[in-house]
Amino acid sequence: MKIILSILFIFIVSTSSLQADNKLDLVNLYKELHANPELSFKEERTSKKLANILKNLGLEVTENFGGYGVVALLKNGEGKTIMLRADMDGLPVKELTGAPYASKTKSFNQVGDEVFTMHACGHDIHMTSLIGTVINLLEKKDKWQGTLMINLQPAEEVSGGARNMIKEGIFEKFPRPDFNLAFHVSADLPAGKVGYVPGWAMANVDSMDITIKGVGGHGAYPHTTKDPIVMASQLINNLQTIVSREIAPIEAAVVTVGSIHGGTKHNVIPSEVRLQLTLRSYTDEVRNQTISTIRRMARGLAEANGLSKESYPEITLKDEYTPALFNNPELTEKVRTSFESALGKENVLKLSPVMGGEDFGMYGRVEPIIPTALFWLGAVNKKVYDTSLRENIGLPSLHSAYFLPDPEADYINRCKSNECGDYRFISKLAIRF
Repeated sequence: MKIILSILFIFIVSTSSLQADNKLDLVNLYKELHANPELSFKEERTSKKLANILKNLGLEVTENFGGYGVVALLKNGEGKTIMLRADMDGLPVKELTGAPYASKTKSFNQVGDEVFTMHACGHDIHMTSLIGTVINLLEKKDKWQGTLMINLQPAEEVSGGARNMIKEGIFEKFPRPDFNLAFHVSADLPAGKVGYVPGWAMANVDSMDITIKGVGGHGAYPHTTKDPIVMASQLINNLQTIVSREIAPIEAAVVTVGSIHGGTKHNVIPSEVRLQLTLRSYTDEVRNQTISTIRRMARGLAEANGLSKESYPEITLKDEYTPALFNNPELTEKVRTSFESALGKENVLKLSPVMGGEDFGMYGRVEPIIPTALFWLGAVNKKVYDTSLRENIGLPSLHSAYFLPDPEADYINRCKSNECGDYRFISKLAIRF
């Protein structure tokens, strides 16, 4: 059986059978991880299992780093240091895939509610692939030299994991990487395809709470009130002009009001309304402009309705900020070239940036800057993908209760046999950087 998860992470991707003496079935590992997800900051069992595997493979392993993070080193002589990162946390989603190994797990979230939990974003694939990478590199130690840093990161989904790893000193307490690499499964690409995005690839992500204050009263006598529902409606409409009239047309931004709560009864005008927003951008300049414009609009709305400063809207920018991911163009180009050599140009696709967020970008924002790049790995079974195109059926997205990569599919079904698995890219990176 072909073990499609035993890949050289995102350097040279190969399809190979796992050797019996490895005593590790990667497909079964994937299924076990998929069936037993843990929420952000609660990845205790997952991290312990992966740490034990890495120890048994002979790596230097540090556990409970930045929470439940795991840092492992594979040293193989002089050379560059590469950090490979995989995230470990699941999502509060009830799985509906119907797979034999589907998650039935329940966990307690950060506020104490018991919720179903699922690996709906491919982190199970990421972890298993990273273990497969280590196995492959151990078997090919004569083909490369340098230091491999494995970063099994907690809490990507709430944007705290990378921040904690950096704050804990991952780049001070371990060899500082010469470059950082990661991949993310794609719910839009068929297995066998790899996607790359030079430059800005994923967005700044901000969450904002706005409480609009007013003067409540009887619904029959609105003239005696300052209606916060009307003010909230005005603000929501005004916010839509930020992207169309405040931000330069050649820049990108998103302002979405995802939640509005106010009032308790048909004939009662409430004293406040609460809004929840998500903000997206690429550059820090656009991010700052968007935030300041929202503050200005909210303040102006209160003034226009005759409210005192004590009754101005309360605006809270949440701590779970995720910075935009910038793929170093030079590093991206070098990896793209190696992909094309191994997989064929037709299987390596230039993709557009997305407004989703990924805290992997934080590792590229430290000083001095470390070249960083993230790539997309096709995760959709080829037959399922072809059927979706032929019958115009939508595919389950990331975070969907139906998202399920096929771990036994031939992910790299067009790999050139004479080049797959030769791991030349490791030594090429050491020479070129």
